[in-house]
Amino acid sequence: MTGQAEISAEIAAIQTGYRAAGIAESQPRLDYPPYRSSVLRHPRHPLHLTDPETVELTGPCFGETDVDAADADLTARHTGAPIGERTVVTGRILDGDGRPVRRQLVEIWQANASGRYIHHRDQHPAPLDPNFTGVGRCLTDDDGRYRFTTIKPGPYPWRNHHNAWRPAHIHFSVFGSDFTQRMITQMYFPGDPLLALDPIYQAITDQQARDRLVASYDHDITSHEWATGYRWDVVLTGAAATPLQEPR
Repeated sequence: MTGQAEISAEIAAIQTGYRAAGIAESQPRLDYPPYRSSVLRHPRHPLHLTDPETVELTGPCFGETDVDAADADLTARHTGAPIGERTVVTGRILDGDGRPVRRQLVEIWQANASGRYIHHRDQHPAPLDPNFTGVGRCLTDDDGRYRFTTIKPGPYPWRNHHNAWRPAHIHFSVFGSDFTQRMITQMYFPGDPLLALDPIYQAITDQQARDRLVASYDHDITSHEWATGYRWDVVLTGAAATPLQEPR
């Protein structure tokens, strides 16, 4: 076996071993052999503690006045309309007790409809869209709710193994009360056949936790002749916490 078939068999064997040992992990494994670069990049030594005040003095700083309502519409940044399926993604940022997390800076970034990022390292042969940059941000409201208008991203190849393709996804960042609390994760779309073959998604060995990364199609959010709608909540703590993309 080669490529996706080999990776799928490796994933299945690892997850079977976890189940046999009674292990249900709700966060991604830092050292997960099917995700090749995790073996090279995961921490091997104890982390060094830093002074959080020093980090905040040298890091970036955003105030509420720096975030414009237009920043949440990724389809309206240029002179023309972007190519692809216009999509609204909305949901709530919640704590472990289900309470809304208000006035939180939420940032997203993603590939365009062809699966291409505007980044010098992304050189695979898919077209760039001059009317789509792929980044946005907003602040949550009093109910902890965020809302973005964007284009549904396309899948793209990556060099983890032969014929490797990442499922369509949107990267999310939530900053908490300071930059040392930043949380990064990914949102996926329902029914994507590449999810079963993706080592990054499958690095979370607990199926219920994986499911929390997949948005739900919501026809009430979908608007007539304009955009499809998806709902996705982010839970920061507790047993139902959203799996995070751990720093390497």
